[in-house]
Amino acid sequence: MLEGRCHCGEIRYRLTGAARHALCHCEDCRRAAGAPAVAWALVADNQVEITGEPRIYASSAHGRRHFCGNCGAGLFYTNEVIFPGMIDIQSATLDDPGAVPLQAQIQTADRIGWMTRLDDLPSFERYPPEG
Repeated sequence: MLEGRCHCGEIRYRLTGAARHALCHCEDCRRAAGAPAVAWALVADNQVEITGEPRIYASSAHGRRHFCGNCGAGLFYTNEVIFPGMIDIQSATLDDPGAVPLQAQIQTADRIGWMTRLDDLPSFERYPPEG
């Protein structure tokens, strides 16, 4: 069983089923999150228990983005046309995001070019040294 929450803790969730975990590069996810990609853990909606009331935004004809109305953290995505009876959970909101191994990258046609060269860049455990 995995648990997670929004940034402020007003909305919590518990997931009991196995998840398909993918990193999405689509423009819709990038714009909604303000991030270069968003990781999603897809599970059956009857395997997720949500405490609190997320707000819902219709981000496309069938896509619904669920977020905390207090802190604004994105939490879930549903689309009854693409994956009926399923819910995508923004896996970085899990209490232990490393617990579900990443299995794929999707929507790579929209991937930002510099996302393919991340291992070529200098890397720091925290912030780079001053100077």
